[in-house]
Amino acid sequence: MTSATTAPPTGETLTRVEAEQRARLVGDVAYEVELDLTADDPAGFASRTTVRFTGTPGAATFVDLTATAVDSAVLNGRSLPVASNGRLALPDLRAVNELVVSARCAYSRSGVGVHRFVDPVDGEVYLYTQFQPFEAHRVYTCFDQPDIKARFALTVRAPAEWVVVSNGAATRDGDIWRFAPTPPISTYVTAVVAGPYHHVHERHGGLELGVYCRQSLAEHLDPDEIFELTRQGLDFYPAQFDCPYPFTKYDQLFVPELSLGAMENVGCVTIDERNIFRSTVTEANRLYRANVILHEMAHMWFGNLVTMRWWDDLWLNESFATYLASFALAEATRFSERAWAEFAHLYKAWAYEQDQRPTTHPILTDIPDTAGLLTHFDGITYGKGAAVLKQLAHWVGSDAFRDGVRGYFAERAFGTGELADFLRHLERASGRDLGAWCPQWLGTAGLGVLRAECEIGDDGRYRRCVIVQEVPAEHPTLRDHRVALGLYTVRDDVVARTRRVELDVRGARTEVPELVGERVPDLLLLNDDDIAYTKVRFDARSLATLHTALGRITAPLARTLCWGALWEMTRDAELPTRSWVILVAAHAEREDNPAVLQTLLGQASQAIDHYGAPGRSADSRAVLVAAARAALYRSRPGSDAQLIWARRVLVLDPDPHLAQGLLEGRTSVEGLTVDTDVRWLIVVRLAVLGVVDEATIAAECARDPSDLGRRRAWQARASLPDAAGKATAFAAAVSGVDVDGTALSVATQRAILTGFWRADQSSLLAHYAEHGWVEAMVRVWSERDADESLALTPSLFPGTRPDAALVAAADRVLDAGFLPLAGRRLVVEALDDAVRALRAQAADLVHGPEQD
Repeated sequence: MTSATTAPPTGETLTRVEAEQRARLVGDVAYEVELDLTADDPAGFASRTTVRFTGTPGAATFVDLTATAVDSAVLNGRSLPVASNGRLALPDLRAVNELVVSARCAYSRSGVGVHRFVDPVDGEVYLYTQFQPFEAHRVYTCFDQPDIKARFALTVRAPAEWVVVSNGAATRDGDIWRFAPTPPISTYVTAVVAGPYHHVHERHGGLELGVYCRQSLAEHLDPDEIFELTRQGLDFYPAQFDCPYPFTKYDQLFVPELSLGAMENVGCVTIDERNIFRSTVTEANRLYRANVILHEMAHMWFGNLVTMRWWDDLWLNESFATYLASFALAEATRFSERAWAEFAHLYKAWAYEQDQRPTTHPILTDIPDTAGLLTHFDGITYGKGAAVLKQLAHWVGSDAFRDGVRGYFAERAFGTGELADFLRHLERASGRDLGAWCPQWLGTAGLGVLRAECEIGDDGRYRRCVIVQEVPAEHPTLRDHRVALGLYTVRDDVVARTRRVELDVRGARTEVPELVGERVPDLLLLNDDDIAYTKVRFDARSLATLHTALGRITAPLARTLCWGALWEMTRDAELPTRSWVILVAAHAEREDNPAVLQTLLGQASQAIDHYGAPGRSADSRAVLVAAARAALYRSRPGSDAQLIWARRVLVLDPDPHLAQGLLEGRTSVEGLTVDTDVRWLIVVRLAVLGVVDEATIAAECARDPSDLGRRRAWQARASLPDAAGKATAFAAAVSGVDVDGTALSVATQRAILTGFWRADQSSLLAHYAEHGWVEAMVRVWSERDADESLALTPSLFPGTRPDAALVAAADRVLDAGFLPLAGRRLVVEALDDAVRALRAQAADLVHGPEQD
């Protein structure tokens, strides 16, 4: 899975203790599930499940089911009483058991269970399931936990014009679809996708491949590139793992309003359809999609073939898939030169951010139950875990790491595994004792920083160099690092590496005798090649070099690491916000990696809106806008760089003339296509500036009547600097109901809140930032299911410029006590971001222009 924003509804949870007890009582499970999707009923569908399993004679346990109605439940010929708490009690088990349950289950609009979507373009209905981590029992009766793997056979009755896709191969007889039983898999990776989907197929090595999307998006689907990446992954992973693809087919389905980036259902991968490109996109967007495709494919082995016993070992799924996706990109695709830079600036940066929050946790964490579990699908589990695996693979050696993985799969295939199993195979393959590595890196939280303390002689050479490791007081573990030091020199208008030193850093201070006598470089880059998981800081000479020559560093990964370190310094209030903006304005134009360029400009905008001192943001914005305008007109027409700079000008420039001219066709920029996405970018920006009105927004929505167009229209309306309009938009987002009484999807509600909170409309939103969002949070958590409440919580937190009143309001929310643990965590993280922004504002305030 790529990301998540949902959680089990209040009152439905499974504890680890309950799961362990149940796993000891039942085994050899097989499901036969029958779903009837033919009724034209937006509320729900019929579900009938036959569960056959072995049991401990005389024992009692339970099975999971959330249904609007249970018509019958029969265990071994005896009727069972029906409960309403998401469970059916199973008394007096036999050695061999059969349970048959007929029920009616509900559709969802929040991305869990069976999500039902009506396409506004053509009125067609599309369904798909999302079961991770504890949602399969919303659709069929099951032992809904990862270690009770089972054979899963599905029969679906669907309208004649629909196609139905699941985990196995299908046969069709009229309106009945029957799917072959799967090998043993976990409930959370079973799946059903149904509707009049457009689909394209090809075969690769005897394996059937399919790509699906809505009919209204078929013209935008680019199956050739998707199939190419799929073939490359299906060739790379089996060779790397010495283990063939373990299932019978591989379908990828692009679905609407997915609350995740993607989900690794066995042979039936669902992917957020934002990865179908309606308009011109950059290589950064294609690289991200490639990463998603290879991430979910890696799960076919890590997660689906071998499954964690309980969610404590979630990292065995997500960390490995994140690391392996970048590895596969680097080794097997056209994105090879940019794969590790993408890893550094996206996934590792996410980890650094998460690991400095008060809610950080060890990679190997205690998960007592499924309540709020999806908040652990975070930067630690994905980014930090993957970074630690990258460092571990370097330390033990790539061959040994590969052989350890191979042994793990060979032993645990179609079963479950845990950390001890993997480490045992890795120790055997590498000959290394991982007893000290595991508690250091998996069992502790927090992020340290490395800096160099060096003595320099009169001859400009090092007399002594020590690497100093500093750790925060709340997470005081001094870890062992394998680190490379890069020595870079400015020559002929480029900054290039002249020497590399690799060493082990242990404890608080580590001598580097290899540098004694070496001429001091213009730039000393700690953690060159991005092996270690650590923040780094620069000496004064290196920092001066970056201010004047950052864009001239020739090595893409080294340049990305320098950008990342400087951004961390900005977030830590060590580098003033204005200095960061000036660095981006001065050097970003030379950045040839579109993904990194997009990130840099987004960070610069974030710095201006949230980290800049009050009263100074206009100056910083002017600096960035001027640089963006110049770069736009110097960029090659039709290039990725041109599109990226154009987008930044359109979202930043306080002068609406260029945006208006492009929207109305009076102005053009050679090579720039003003397509659907660019038009909406312009309309939303002009709404923020108050230049357009409801009529303009409605006209644009008529041009783009898709669901995305409707969400963009809502976002634009919510962005207008009008008090009455703001009130209407906020009420709709909080209630989940449109002004005409129709229900709004969670995706639409979040789009409204994105438009509502504007940093440059802080005075208009002062009441909401201090009181309104607090009242809204109480209402949402009291009226909505927990999955919807959790999805909306980050968007309800004010996106205005943080101030003391906002911090006080957040404290009131936390003190009120109405939030469950998962919701509380999200507010704590948002509050931490606000406090960090206030520190950065203070640092920026004392920074004078003469220091730039």
